[in-house]
Amino acid sequence: MTWHRGPVGWGLWALLLFTLAALVGYAVFGLHPERIPESLIGFWRISNAFFAQTHILLGAVVLGIALVHWAGVSWLPAFGAVYLISFLAEYFGTGYGIPFGLYEYTSLLGYKIGDRVPWLIPLSWFLMALPAWILARRTFPESALPRILFAAVLLTLWDLALDPAMSYQAPYYWVWADTGPYYKMPWINLAGWLGTGVLLMAAMESLGVRKWATEIPVRFALAYYGLTLLMPLGLIVVDGLWIAVVVTLLAYLAAWLFHRRLHRERPA
Repeated sequence: MTWHRGPVGWGLWALLLFTLAALVGYAVFGLHPERIPESLIGFWRISNAFFAQTHILLGAVVLGIALVHWAGVSWLPAFGAVYLISFLAEYFGTGYGIPFGLYEYTSLLGYKIGDRVPWLIPLSWFLMALPAWILARRTFPESALPRILFAAVLLTLWDLALDPAMSYQAPYYWVWADTGPYYKMPWINLAGWLGTGVLLMAAMESLGVRKWATEIPVRFALAYYGLTLLMPLGLIVVDGLWIAVVVTLLAYLAAWLFHRRLHRERPA
């Protein structure tokens, strides 16, 4: 039985269906609350408050199933390192504005560690850092430094859709004190993402990610990365944030063309 037809594949389908249901619900009812039947108002309030948390948790379950399937428990040190580093980056960011600019999380992402960082946020960093590394390894299979840098770029591109989707208009998941021209996001945020991404990828490299992540199919990593991206990308499409949509798609097109060019130039 291939992974497509087992629990790993079923997990991807569950993540896709949840994402599509959430996007349709947001488009039909989130932007038009007058359409919500009175009998469903209570359910809508609960689901609207918890859908982002559920998406992260479901994504974690799906990736966890895949990791246990292909890597056993070998991934746990890398997970711990990514969680710690990303938590520290977020903690300093929310408290001192370094490295992302100054911002504050609202209550919509649940319990906050140190009264600043929702515990789900460092988890979400790992959920995209690992597939970004796997995809970057496909581009740079032998050279560690280019692989680390390209993986950090792939991680950072996610935020081109994520930040407008989650902080530009209600419901707000974080609020910027330092603002900028890209849907209120300061440009330093992208530099912070890139720098944090480099640290995360370097930490995973040093903890032997190549020993176990090579067992994970690139197609799975691409599908998982795409499904995780689909939520914020779908939200900015529904919200009509077309500059963010175009910027995000062009950035990913540039990354894909870069990958293709390297593979054409690389000797067989």
